[in-house]
Amino acid sequence: MAKHASETPVTPFPLPGTPPVPSRHARSPDELMEAGKRLRDTVPRTSHGVWKKPADRADPIAQLQASDPERLPELLPVRYGRMLVSPFTFFRGAAGVMAADLATTPATGLHVQACGDCHLLNFGGFATPERNIIFDINDFDETLPAPWEWDVKRLAASFVLAARSTGLSDGDGRDAAVAATLSYRKRLAEYAKMSPLEVWYARVDVQDFLSLVSDPALQKQARRRIAKAAERSSGSELDYPELAGMVGGQIHIRDAPPLIFHPEAARAPDFMPTLETLLADYRETLPDDRRALLDRYRLVDAAIKVVGIGSVGRRCWIALLMSAANDPLFLQFKEARQSVLEPYAGRSAYPHHGQRVVMGQRLMQPASDVFLGWLAGLEGRHLYARQLRDAKVKPLIETFDAEALLVYGEACGWALARSHAKAGDAWTISGYLGGNDRFDIAMGRFAMAYADQAEADHAALKRAVRAGKVQVLQEA
Repeated sequence: MAKHASETPVTPFPLPGTPPVPSRHARSPDELMEAGKRLRDTVPRTSHGVWKKPADRADPIAQLQASDPERLPELLPVRYGRMLVSPFTFFRGAAGVMAADLATTPATGLHVQACGDCHLLNFGGFATPERNIIFDINDFDETLPAPWEWDVKRLAASFVLAARSTGLSDGDGRDAAVAATLSYRKRLAEYAKMSPLEVWYARVDVQDFLSLVSDPALQKQARRRIAKAAERSSGSELDYPELAGMVGGQIHIRDAPPLIFHPEAARAPDFMPTLETLLADYRETLPDDRRALLDRYRLVDAAIKVVGIGSVGRRCWIALLMSAANDPLFLQFKEARQSVLEPYAGRSAYPHHGQRVVMGQRLMQPASDVFLGWLAGLEGRHLYARQLRDAKVKPLIETFDAEALLVYGEACGWALARSHAKAGDAWTISGYLGGNDRFDIAMGRFAMAYADQAEADHAALKRAVRAGKVQVLQEA
């Protein structure tokens, strides 16, 4: 079976950091669609449905542990404790393992700006700078130009694993994976008919999301959660009582180890001056209008805060800033390392990985956080910044029934198609996918097979824990 197309069609426009093509308009949309159809001869759509573990596949636990030296050692048990909970939590923390696996699967040779960690919990609602709630991808730590298929396959597999984790059937998970792929294929075809500006301005807003929901009870639940998020004019105001308060007569972030704490470096007399310098460097990556907004706040404190699963152990900080009237602003500074896709898709065009994340996010999202920027942190580590929380609506998959999971799959496929169309060649990919369900069904088969692989890898982690090779901390 061919793993890659023998010829890559000319892309009508280059991704950032790639050499320009001889002519951006060398082929018409119809010609690009036809080029996509011809790719089926070298990479049949049904071939994407196969997953078979390579004989020389690296040990998944060794792959995970390869990044341990880059992480805070005291947080490693938290990381592995979270991954131990279920095959789905293992999958969420093992983007690097799957990246290596995806590199062995069939691909057409067409690249987009890929998310890189495209599972269903990395989608959700959030507020635009205009304070409108939209639905989109919201995690870009691994973003990189890469094969479009990799995002679709990781998303599809996540639905089967999510279904298993909540007691739904494999059929429910497979149906949601197929629904996500079908939505991706149909929406991408719609974007291929739009002008570049129409695609650039496109977004999945509240009404778009609700249009997918036919069940009255689901409609009511979704409207309630969206309305609650919209009321959060500033997430920092609601986060403040939980995360900070007066300590010794001064405003500080409260320690709640091991998940929130001030490291030893915070006790040094030059800690705050150093942070001020780093904040000034970050400020330079913002547009002038955002600099003026940031200048209305002063830095008060900063501490390490554990987030997610894949990021556990990275230097992820939260910084508390206050206005002259003591209005709080929480910024999150996340460490950015080399994307897990880089060993297989090529190095980033950006030498600073914080910038890689920011530029990829701006390219893929219809609207991004007003404080999105990057900087070099303590010890020169690459970081990127955004608000800690800003009117976010997270999917509560533990409450999903089969219908809700199906609807959510349609929404995720729609949002992914919009991102890929904005930052890739929608015409050729759409021509390849075509008008029938061959690729959709193939993704359902792949999702089932790779979910089994994730379960086997999770079992390997359990064996490593029992053997004492991996230490875990089980959180309440």
